[in-house]
Amino acid sequence: MTAQRRVTFGFQAAPTSDRDDPDRVLYEEVLEDCALGQKLGYDSAWMLEHHFSDYYPTPSPLLFMSHVAAACPGLGLGTCVLVLPWYHPLRLAEEIAMLRTLAKGPMHLAIGRGTAKSEYDAYGVAMPEARSRFAESWEIIRKGLSGEEFTHSGRFWQIERPIRLRPEPCGRPIHFYGAIGSIGSAEIMADLGLPPMCLAQFPDHLLMRILKTWRERTAARGGNTDVHFPLSIKVLVADTDEEAYALGRKYYPRNFEIQARHYEVDANPWENIPEYEQFSRMFSNMRAMTDPDKLGPFMQMNLVGSPETVERRVRELMQIGFDYFAVSSATPGSDAPFRREMLTRFAREVAPRIDSRFGKSDADAPGAPAVRAG
Repeated sequence: MTAQRRVTFGFQAAPTSDRDDPDRVLYEEVLEDCALGQKLGYDSAWMLEHHFSDYYPTPSPLLFMSHVAAACPGLGLGTCVLVLPWYHPLRLAEEIAMLRTLAKGPMHLAIGRGTAKSEYDAYGVAMPEARSRFAESWEIIRKGLSGEEFTHSGRFWQIERPIRLRPEPCGRPIHFYGAIGSIGSAEIMADLGLPPMCLAQFPDHLLMRILKTWRERTAARGGNTDVHFPLSIKVLVADTDEEAYALGRKYYPRNFEIQARHYEVDANPWENIPEYEQFSRMFSNMRAMTDPDKLGPFMQMNLVGSPETVERRVRELMQIGFDYFAVSSATPGSDAPFRREMLTRFAREVAPRIDSRFGKSDADAPGAPAVRAG
């Protein structure tokens, strides 16, 4: 493992509530979360993408990010993740270039191929094509953001007439990451030149293998392994571990209930879809996680506990190689005061233990190899 870099903390900004509020209210609350996160010193607000359900209804992360950029100038922006197969990549490249032109803070875009069959069905995109569509979309986006004139001839898209993006890429970096769901995904993202964005729901031994596999594959193809590795992770800080675990047993079952419904885990829709079989195994225990008594391992893998316990867990993950933590206190079933309390406690009681400079620098946070032009 390369020498440990300075760790950076962002936070997930997602619409959710314990009440049946209109989406307008949920979005307004997220904007308030972003203002608080910026004041507390977090690097960036990371948006999710989900469609047609109660599970974090954010159908357009980039549109939401543009609103946050105007409301919180200088706050960094991120996605975890932007689902490429559901877009025309040329239009997406234009919108990314436009957002990067308007937003002043750091930008971290984790991209992926998506998992929910209901969303694929609604957009009329065949899931067996997801991986190929993702790779071709990334190729077009990368060409467009280079600022150079380009054409493209591929399986899904043809750009025969040479074009150049407008707005022209402004020169501010965009840090791209590829969402990782398996060891195989680590190899694929390495081949595409995308550092991994991981989830803390995987056990440590698997996280180690993912980073090791990505580094080895990247080195073998002559790529740059001196990059930063972000991790999406839940956070719940209380005075004691016992209190934190009691809160987790209260709030997390609702999260898994809505998640299981969104992904239709009881129907196991991935079982016979090529290149998605691993999700049958990954999500097989999601229904069990709606039982409060089954949440112990999940909470141990995430940042749940006293400030001392959470600090220790962050340092364990840093030893694996992670140095950007996108912490999430926004879970379905929790209200705005609770998630803001968690963001505040982590920022004041944990983050400064890891980095005494937390919240004291306006410098652009480190990230993956950036796409930069201009």
